[in-house]
Amino acid sequence: MRDLSRLTIAAAADLLARREISAVELTEAHLKRIAAYDARLDSFITVTADHALAQARAADDELARGVRRSPLHGIPIALKDLYDTAGIRTTAGSLFFADRVPDADARAVSLLYQAGAILLGKLNMHEWALGVTNVNPHYGPSRNPWDTARITGGSSGGAAAALAAGLCMGALGSDTGGSIRIPASLCGIVGFKPTFGRVSLQGVVPLSWNLDHAGPMARTVTDTALLLQAIAGYDPDDPVSAAVPVDDLLANIDAGVAGWRIALADDAHFGNADADVLAAVHRAVAVFEALGAHIDRIDLGRGQEAAQMNALMTTSDAAAFHRDRLHNNPEKFGADVLARMERGAMFTSTEYILARRFQSEWRRQLERIFERFDLLLTPTTPITAPVIEGLDAIEAARQLTRCTAPFNLAGLPALSLPCGMSAAGLPIGLHIIAAPWNEARVLRAGRAFERATPWHRQTPPGW
Repeated sequence: MRDLSRLTIAAAADLLARREISAVELTEAHLKRIAAYDARLDSFITVTADHALAQARAADDELARGVRRSPLHGIPIALKDLYDTAGIRTTAGSLFFADRVPDADARAVSLLYQAGAILLGKLNMHEWALGVTNVNPHYGPSRNPWDTARITGGSSGGAAAALAAGLCMGALGSDTGGSIRIPASLCGIVGFKPTFGRVSLQGVVPLSWNLDHAGPMARTVTDTALLLQAIAGYDPDDPVSAAVPVDDLLANIDAGVAGWRIALADDAHFGNADADVLAAVHRAVAVFEALGAHIDRIDLGRGQEAAQMNALMTTSDAAAFHRDRLHNNPEKFGADVLARMERGAMFTSTEYILARRFQSEWRRQLERIFERFDLLLTPTTPITAPVIEGLDAIEAARQLTRCTAPFNLAGLPALSLPCGMSAAGLPIGLHIIAAPWNEARVLRAGRAFERATPWHRQTPPGW
């Protein structure tokens, strides 16, 4: 009997279109897995079973009438719990919003609904998205399906755990210093941070107005592209949304990378990683060479400073957004989040202005790199998933964001996908970055690597 929870979005979409399975069957299969397994993972904060089944029945009715909205029609997905959902609570992983029920959907959610997607529920996250462990003191720690004693990464950790364990088919996360790509790396799935301004942030609870990115997470590159195609585009209601045309992300996704020039960041900052991680990344480089790409090792320089400036801006922006809550009810924040916000509130306007100036210089430096190269490669995370017990969340953030945060600061499109396993049996992520608005190029490269390697087919044992 076919395991519907292990289908890709692309495969399920084809079966739904041919009426070989129904949206109700697909949704019920995932709801059963959530009921059976999520107590061990704590990947969901809210499960919307009745809502999902009602949407699934409506999707089947439309398909029966010959109406197919998009490849996502009838596909069960889930949302990081900072996307506003009308009539469904949106907590942002916090006590402050524990009972908050928005009256309107976030723009990205509306677009998914228009595409026919089905909402299974809202996913656990690091409190207020300010952290990368997903050890949430209010809703419990999300646990990594590869080893439940270990973190998922964050702040979109519930999404990565749910995808790896087959509890949903796709998800939306957010990424300010690596919060889509870090859990993707640690849980062995695909996560994509598009260009800053590519996906609307309207209705997404902010961490940093200047650095937040909304983006998709899935189990394959093609599925990630299908999700991004549905949510990308200009939104006049989002002040940082950019009116830049969106490419057809699927049109050339299988065209390969022959003849491309690809840089590997191999300097002291980006090349400082565990031996297993570096070995996997170097094997990935060899795959791209075998596919016809030309690889050069480069020293980016200033990566450490870029990560530090990203952290300064993130915590300062968070302190600004939460200034009243910090003043009136500091005891309602978790300890690590409170410490980081209090640190952010202490930065001076001069320090913040210098960080913004560095941001402009760093972005221009990378733009010049992409005049010479089609892509840039780094590890996604320099380590595999650490254990939860005794973890210092603030120190973990410094370590895990090392390779991801510099590209939030620059606002560049960046993808993490599985590229290997450690000796301990834990996933390793490859990080692929391109110039602004080149989402199609990143996805095409990720797809080429995926087709040549088995890592996206690996699933956690016992799930």
